[in-house]
Amino acid sequence: MESHPNSAHVSSQTEEAIVCNDERVPLIEPAGPPNDGNIVKPPADMVYGIAGKLNYQTILACVAKLFESLSYNGASFMYVEYLQTALNTTKPQSVALNRISLFITFTSGTIGAFISDHWLGKFKTIIFFAVSYVIGYSLLAISSTNISLSHGFGLTGFCIAVFMFISPSVGGIAPNMPGFVVEQIPIGYRPTTTPGIYEASSLTVERAMRYCYWFVNIGSSIGLTLLPLIAIYWSFPMAYTLAAFSVAIGYTVMASGSKHYTKVKPQSSALKKVWRCVCYARRHKRQGQAHFLDSSLGATGQEWNDEFVFGLQRGLRACKVFMFYPIYWVVNMNISDNLINQALAMRRPDWLSVSQIALANPIIITIAIPVVDHYILPLIRRLGFRFGPIARITTGFAIAFCCSLYVAILQKAIYLTGPYYDFTGPEVPYGAFNDISIWFEIVSYGLFGISEVFAATTGFEFACTQAPEELRSLFTALYMLSTSVGSIVGIFFAKWGGDPQVFYLFVIEAVLMGATTVIFYFSFRHYDKMIAE
Repeated sequence: MESHPNSAHVSSQTEEAIVCNDERVPLIEPAGPPNDGNIVKPPADMVYGIAGKLNYQTILACVAKLFESLSYNGASFMYVEYLQTALNTTKPQSVALNRISLFITFTSGTIGAFISDHWLGKFKTIIFFAVSYVIGYSLLAISSTNISLSHGFGLTGFCIAVFMFISPSVGGIAPNMPGFVVEQIPIGYRPTTTPGIYEASSLTVERAMRYCYWFVNIGSSIGLTLLPLIAIYWSFPMAYTLAAFSVAIGYTVMASGSKHYTKVKPQSSALKKVWRCVCYARRHKRQGQAHFLDSSLGATGQEWNDEFVFGLQRGLRACKVFMFYPIYWVVNMNISDNLINQALAMRRPDWLSVSQIALANPIIITIAIPVVDHYILPLIRRLGFRFGPIARITTGFAIAFCCSLYVAILQKAIYLTGPYYDFTGPEVPYGAFNDISIWFEIVSYGLFGISEVFAATTGFEFACTQAPEELRSLFTALYMLSTSVGSIVGIFFAKWGGDPQVFYLFVIEAVLMGATTVIFYFSFRHYDKMIAE
């Protein structure tokens, strides 16, 4: 789940311990406000660093994400059910439409990044797309009314609202929010009450990314509980109207803190600077260079400096990492469509909507993030292990592989259980299900949630910390493009989303995820050492 309370503010001296004279000290620092009394260089007496508290500005941004995720996840997880029950689409058609919406969402990230980096800046871009967001949900609410459905406007209205407003708005906000949050974190080191122990801004960025995701999943939990209930006991239009109000409230709260934010002005020449830097490096290429951009280092009379070149090199390395994410997203996207269809084939209580079983995902994430942040990661680091971004991503991929195996096994168990088995008999009624409990799906959603804590949050963090400051939104959008590629693959796979071939689809996805995990680890395991050094 396409973000993190007072528990996030704990800064005990045992948290996020990283020994200063060890190579595990992070080199990359966020480019937030450079003042605020912080020491820019690592202090000579520093023993280890810890994550700092999340400031007021960061919390406001996270609150906005909470309200947004309440709307988006609460509403989007109803798409498949809404399309099948209200608009009479088939299972494969509903899956394909859902994957198209996801494709538009994550492809739109490049547009949001371009607008932010070249014209409006992150804050104004976020507010612009928030307004578009509200318009989209308002249109969706109108198109789902009985009058619209009776006049045949239901599916057309859905496509206009989701494909032209909601999905582009989600995509426009997503690449800008992580960079905006990072900009609110003062760079450098702040002493604590214990000599030798300092709050390190790089570790505060890690914490901010996790807790932004934490807030997102609190919102998702509320949305997945509330909106389906409103749809069941009132109507879909009422649920989508609440979604519009929720987005409006969240970003009004964020806008209220406008004068307190650090706002980096857009630089219209950022992409031109990249192009000129690359062309210069090509023209002045020398023998024995470790990286083709090395010939741009030390260039005099140019618009870039060495820091920009080093950042560009890191960003390009990050793009290689992002190339392995599409298969992960293919598997992960099952939670919003194929697992919903799987739930429709299982026995469930009358009071439970199939969309609500997905609650297990954000609830597990909400529990897991503080546990990982305050106990697991500090313990791993104190034991002397380097648990850098590549190790964390590999862990997330491995958990996703285990989950995809479980999903395939569960689908087989459904087909082995009566009374309808694989639902291919001549007299299978609409809404038929087998005598196997829907609660078995909790494991699937839970494992996917834990994998996101390691893989998804680290991907955003990696995109923000590896890119040059003026290109953060762009590289975050490039990370999001991996989700778009996953959506394209998912659209292709959607034709096998019906019974009984979906079982073989799950098996294929498990094999692909397992192979991706192994190849990824052996291809990039040296990156953690490079980043630390």
